[in-house]
Amino acid sequence: MNARLHACVDGPAGAPALVLGSSLGTSGAMWLPQLPALTRRYRVIRYDHLGHGDSDVPAGPYTIAELGRAVLGLLDDLDLPRVSYAGLSLGGMVGMWLAANAPDRIDRLVLLCTSARLGPAAGWRDRAATTRAGGMAAVADAVLGRWFTPDFAVRRPELVAAYRSMLTATPPEGYAGCCEAIAGMDLRDDLARITAPTLVLAGADDPAVPVEHARLLADRIPGARLSVLDDAAHLASVEQPDRVGRLILAHLAAALDPGGSAAGADSGTAAAGLGDGGADTGRSRRDGQEERGGREEQSSREEQSSREERGGREGWVDG
Repeated sequence: MNARLHACVDGPAGAPALVLGSSLGTSGAMWLPQLPALTRRYRVIRYDHLGHGDSDVPAGPYTIAELGRAVLGLLDDLDLPRVSYAGLSLGGMVGMWLAANAPDRIDRLVLLCTSARLGPAAGWRDRAATTRAGGMAAVADAVLGRWFTPDFAVRRPELVAAYRSMLTATPPEGYAGCCEAIAGMDLRDDLARITAPTLVLAGADDPAVPVEHARLLADRIPGARLSVLDDAAHLASVEQPDRVGRLILAHLAAALDPGGSAAGADSGTAAAGLGDGGADTGRSRRDGQEERGGREEQSSREEQSSREERGGREGWVDG
């Protein structure tokens, strides 16, 4: 497949490159809340997935490998031999594929609200068929209900409306093709091959990709760290924009200052434009334990795999 990806590039020329991958049904505009802080230190590339936004919309089905190879083509076009990558949901799935299959291209990796396998496959194929038959309006209500916590939806109806518009503007064929990519995806055996230092973030209230999926990633990716974000559903970067921005900057800062601690990098990000707003208050004890690499709440790998096999018990999960 030879398809063009649309991307917006911001930040100082010559700065380390950071690529941002968005969720299924959104565009690179999803990352606007973090952009001012990230572009103080990084050359930020926000791309639209294949079939999304202003990218090409070939006929589906797609595969995760095709989505990943399209990103590699974009990096080649931009003359970026090596980048850091942060991706949410479908963006995280593409990030895992890149880190496992093109490890020389990925410096550091941040995975948000994502999974190595998100079943059931039949549910994704049914959603693809529904979208092709009825357009994006046929799935919009179900999807929006999983993107945000009820409290956030009440407090910020204008943002929910904006994301509904972003979702319904997605080309139905592109959305369906990406649903089919998720249906056929199983990256679990690839996780051990990821060598990029990895931070895994999960929304504590995410009904689309429950926390157990993030725990499996943190368990199987060598040296990965896990942080669970309170008061966040699937689009955690929208509900908790400051906190997500700080955590990304802290993780990437270790590459700029190998001698510095993650905590020191995190505390220094306020100067980069992310303050101590309400998004970072009320951190739970569990959250702190997982940020320090604790695995007390994790079950055995076999139990996690079994739970993940059942993780698609809902008919409307979101990538």
